[in-house]
Amino acid sequence: MALDDLPGWVLEEGSIRKEFTFKGFRAAIAFIDRVADEAHEARHHPEILNTYNRVVMTLTTHDEGGVTEKDLALARAIESVAEPPEV
Repeated sequence: MALDDLPGWVLEEGSIRKEFTFKGFRAAIAFIDRVADEAHEARHHPEILNTYNRVVMTLTTHDEGGVTEKDLALARAIESVAEPPEV
């Protein structure tokens, strides 16, 4: 599995994961809303953790027992709707 085109995503315990940071809570929630549209369209849903301005996305295909092309495709879609993270 190649994460080369997915900067910041890491393989962790059978999942891929990335933390995003935004200017504030509303920006984080707006991102989650955009991800919801992508996930619904893909019929593949991430685990989402939100703490104020931070959002952690975790992807795995439970039916397949780990990371599949579905996860990589959704990670790319998530990247396409992410605002540049705050440094």
